[in-house]
Amino acid sequence: MKKRIWELDFLRGVCILGVVIVHLIYDLVDLHEIIDWEYPPLFEFIKNWGGIIFILLSGICVTLGSRSVRRGLIVFACGMICTVVTYGMYYFGLAGSIIIIYFGVLHCLGACMILWPLFKKFPWWLLLVIGVVLIAAGFYIDAKVRVDHLWLIPLGLHVPNFLTSDYFPLLPYLGFFLLGAVLGKTVYRKKETLLPKVNAGNPIVRFFLLCGKHSLWIYLLHQPVLNGICYLILAFQNN
Repeated sequence: MKKRIWELDFLRGVCILGVVIVHLIYDLVDLHEIIDWEYPPLFEFIKNWGGIIFILLSGICVTLGSRSVRRGLIVFACGMICTVVTYGMYYFGLAGSIIIIYFGVLHCLGACMILWPLFKKFPWWLLLVIGVVLIAAGFYIDAKVRVDHLWLIPLGLHVPNFLTSDYFPLLPYLGFFLLGAVLGKTVYRKKETLLPKVNAGNPIVRFFLLCGKHSLWIYLLHQPVLNGICYLILAFQNN
């Protein structure tokens, strides 16, 4: 993007902070069992829809910029770092096998960006049709289809009783990415902000903008920080 559209960064900042809050609660309640707490409705909403909103935003942004393959490879590589780290946590007995991220949101976003050149020249209405079909296929597969091969996990095909802490398969989430691209090709076809009169210099707005611009780094670093805090709490509790 030659000129950043502030509301997209703002929404991305809101989403990434929502992810941090969700992971903090998950770490305290389920991963380390520090507190016994029933998840509030807002937690369930962010958990179920926060990732989708993030993917929609990425779909919008991919139509506004360039070098999607290069950026996709970087994001996918960051996803693989998450896979290695979470497997290491399981291997060294720091967490159960559910912690392992096989194909999480970063894998998905990276793969979608890499695949974008295949869809880039399609008209918006065709992207809409493909996106809806992929979403419907993904939900059908998740509800009805099970396989015996782990290598099909990126497509949404997984073994029975498959458990992981972060799972965003291409079916249906490539569909949501393409719906975001539809918004980019229509609502943001002029590549300009839709809210030019809002004060983007407001301190609160600037905070969310900063988080949105650095959302990848926040995603990569927040879990080690949160886990470190949890281990300190556990250490104090055991003394």
